[in-house]
Amino acid sequence: MKKELWLLRHGKAERYDGSEDYDRSLKKRGKRDAKSMAKWLKEQQLLPDFIISSPAIRAIMTATIVCDVLAIDGQQIQKEKRLYDEGLTRVRAVLTDCPATYNRVLIVGHNPELEELLLHLVNPKSLPKVEKLLPTSALARLALPDDWTHLDKGCAELLGIISPKSLNQQSKEPPEME
Repeated sequence: MKKELWLLRHGKAERYDGSEDYDRSLKKRGKRDAKSMAKWLKEQQLLPDFIISSPAIRAIMTATIVCDVLAIDGQQIQKEKRLYDEGLTRVRAVLTDCPATYNRVLIVGHNPELEELLLHLVNPKSLPKVEKLLPTSALARLALPDDWTHLDKGCAELLGIISPKSLNQQSKEPPEME
């Protein structure tokens, strides 16, 4: 079976005020957007087999909101320090450590690492031409080879990038005329 990797950038966080970046929590908008993305996953009947999150407060809050909406025990979130400010090589290593039995893995993390991973795994020609590939609360869905340890450059197929903004635009489209 093909593997799917879902990259979810944390929700909009409180402004950096000079205190510890790691401890920033989500703003109301960040909580709302994370919930919207989780509802979309539920509507699409997309449930992860495994959830890995950066241990930073804003990422854990985002992952917890997703778990709440999907009725998944939040205790199942694996906190992984290699997802916080560690670079592409360390983020890829997190994936290669995933057990082969997991087919759908959700990673909740940060830019620039998530965008770097996306650019590494997917042929850049298949990516949308936008300023920021993964704005806050955006989710990229990738189809991968059937082995987490073989994540060569360009090995993934982009299934889509969904953001709260794109969901809002879809809900505002006028109904189709019959």
